[in-house]
Amino acid sequence: MKYGRLGSTGLQVSNLSLGTMAFGRWIDEQASVEILDTALDAGINLIDTANFYGKGQNEAFIHGTGESEEIIGRYLKGRREKVVLATKVGLPMGKDVNDRGLSRFHIMREIEHSLRRLQTDYIDLYQVHRFDERTPIEETLSALTDLVKQGKVRYIGCSNFAAWQMAKADGISKLQGLERFVSSQSQYNLLSRELEQEVIPFCLSEEVGLLVYSPMARGVLSGKYKSKEDMPEGSRAAKGEALIQKYFTDENFERVAQYRKMAQEYDVNMSQFSLSWILNQPAVTTALVGASKPHHVTDAIQIADWKWIDELREQVNRI
Repeated sequence: MKYGRLGSTGLQVSNLSLGTMAFGRWIDEQASVEILDTALDAGINLIDTANFYGKGQNEAFIHGTGESEEIIGRYLKGRREKVVLATKVGLPMGKDVNDRGLSRFHIMREIEHSLRRLQTDYIDLYQVHRFDERTPIEETLSALTDLVKQGKVRYIGCSNFAAWQMAKADGISKLQGLERFVSSQSQYNLLSRELEQEVIPFCLSEEVGLLVYSPMARGVLSGKYKSKEDMPEGSRAAKGEALIQKYFTDENFERVAQYRKMAQEYDVNMSQFSLSWILNQPAVTTALVGASKPHHVTDAIQIADWKWIDELREQVNRI
């Protein structure tokens, strides 16, 4: 396992981290605990969750119900100081008009709920889940700054922000003496490279840590799908996950077929190949492994320190 600084901070995080969106939603507590054990034993020190993750994501009205945080909270008893604990705020937690967003009202309420579910006095990295057009960013940053001053939060980060939104927040933080987003969490993988246009250059320029989610493109880069109609039993596609459908294009399936051949040449599976590409991108601080089985973690560990040669990177870029 490799470790590096989170953005411009002195906080050291593993280059692989554990994503827990499946906890309490697709897998039960026992399965989640097995994955947590595997991750911590392997040296992963960053656990990422959100108040939104849980069974409520499967309801007709999609909202957060907190099961993922609850499972992690029970697990971390006696282990809390061994991990960098990250969670998020901003997505709907109910049907009321103020049950979402990044207002001071919502943030101050939801931090208390997250702390209770996680059974901790503080969050190491508190991330805003999505840009909120209804709330002035000054209000959001002011509320987050107060949480840092109160000792309830150590660092703040953003998630799913465009580069201009990050730049606006960064400028306001500096002008008004508010806490600064030290990290950005975004989707990035071999089939989604839009971040390279503006977000990654901003992160490199301003020393913002980059946490990558969906490095497997919702499972498409694992090689389990061969066509639009191919939905293996138990897979995300078979369970009806809407976000995976955008990857189901003929062009992407052709790319995956080429990546599969390259993976075979290096004697690794498709998931390992795809994940190692992410880990070899200079802007990436850590890649979130959204595990639903322990072998998802152990497979990832095997390639955590695989350094790619230039020829391999160029071959991928041509594809």
